[in-house]
Amino acid sequence: MSVEFPSAAAPAGASNRPRVAVLFGGRSSEHSVSCVTAAGVLQAIDTAKYDVVPIGIAKNGQWSLVSADPAQWSLRSATLPEVPASEESVVLSSQDNSRELVAHAPGSLPRSLGRIDVVLPLLHGPFGEDGTLQGLLEMADVRYVGAGVLASAVGMDKHYMKVVFESAGLAVGPYEVITDRQWLRDPQACLNRAGSLAFPLFVKPARAGSSMGITRVTDPAQLPAAIEAARLHDPKVVVEAGIVGREIEVAVLQGRGTEDPRTSQPGEIAVQDGGHEWYDFEAKYVDGTAVELSCPADLPPDISAQVRRLAGVAFDAVGGEGLSRVDFFYTPGGELIINEINTMPGFTPISMYPQMWAKSGLPYTELIDELISLALARPTGLR
Repeated sequence: MSVEFPSAAAPAGASNRPRVAVLFGGRSSEHSVSCVTAAGVLQAIDTAKYDVVPIGIAKNGQWSLVSADPAQWSLRSATLPEVPASEESVVLSSQDNSRELVAHAPGSLPRSLGRIDVVLPLLHGPFGEDGTLQGLLEMADVRYVGAGVLASAVGMDKHYMKVVFESAGLAVGPYEVITDRQWLRDPQACLNRAGSLAFPLFVKPARAGSSMGITRVTDPAQLPAAIEAARLHDPKVVVEAGIVGREIEVAVLQGRGTEDPRTSQPGEIAVQDGGHEWYDFEAKYVDGTAVELSCPADLPPDISAQVRRLAGVAFDAVGGEGLSRVDFFYTPGGELIINEINTMPGFTPISMYPQMWAKSGLPYTELIDELISLALARPTGLR
C-alpha cells in the first residue's frame, strides 16, 4: 500500500514565510527529552520556507527566547540539555487578534517578537503533551501541530486511554489502576489487586512517558517499591500484566481534508544485548546501539494490513490530529493487543516515529513540513 504526500504550497516570498514557534523544554520529568527532540527539528526544519522562533520553557515554567543552535539542545556525553531560566520572559498575546509573542524584562518596556502563525509543540509529558498547553493555544486562537485538548489528555492518561480503546473494540491487556487516595487509604488492597495479575508486571506512572518511572516487576516483594517509584512522577499508577509478544509500532499521520489517517509501514523494535531488559529510557535516547528497528516488520501481509487499520482506529478513537505513534503486541497466538497511543512521540531523527515514515517514503524534513502544513490548514476553535 503506497502513501502519497502532497507538498505544501510554497510561500510567495521570504517576507511571507509562515512564522513557526518551536516550543520545547517544559515542567515535566521529560524536559531533557523535549530538548533533544527540538535539536533534531531545529537541525532539519526548512528555514528557507519557515521563519523559526525557538521558545524554551524552563523547568519553573518560564517561557523565553532561546538559541536556535541545535548543538545546544543535543545530548552531550552524559549531560542532559536543559532550558535555563532567563531575565526576559516571553508571553503569547492574542490582543486585537494579533497572535504575537511579547518579551518582558524587569525595568524594560515590553517588546514584540512579531506574529506567530503556528506553534510546533515538542513537549513530552504533563504540562505540554496532556492537553494543558493545547488549551492555552486554543484560548489564544493560535494554530498548533498535533492533537487537541481531549486527544492529548486521553493519550497522556494510560488509564482512560485503555477505557477509550476498549470502547472502540480494541483488545487491551489486563491491568489495574491505583489512585493516590486508594494507595494512601489501603496500600495492601492495592498490592493484592496488582498481585493478582500475571507476572512479570510493568508498573507505570499513569501520566508520564519516555519510560520515566517504569519498573519491570518479577516478584510480589518488588511491588511496593515499584509503585512508590512510579508515584514520584504521578500519584496515579497503572500496573500492567506483561504480555508475551513482538512489539509492533505504527506511525500515524492525519489525512488531508476529509481523508482517513495515513499509516506507515509497521515497525518492530528489538532491544539488543547490552543491559536493557526492555525498551527503557537509556535504550530510547542514550544508547544508540541498544535498539534495532525493522521496518517494514516481518509480518504476514494480512497482519500487516490489520495492524495498520487498527492504528487508524486507535487514532480516530481518541480524536487524533497531526501525528501519533500506536504500539501493539503481536502474540504467538496471532492476536494484536494495543499497548498505547503516543500523541507526541519521540521525534528525534533516530526516534521510531520519524524512522518509520522515512522508511515509508516521507523523510524527516518533509515530515516536519507536512505536520506544519496540516496545522496551518485546520481552523481554530471547535472542529
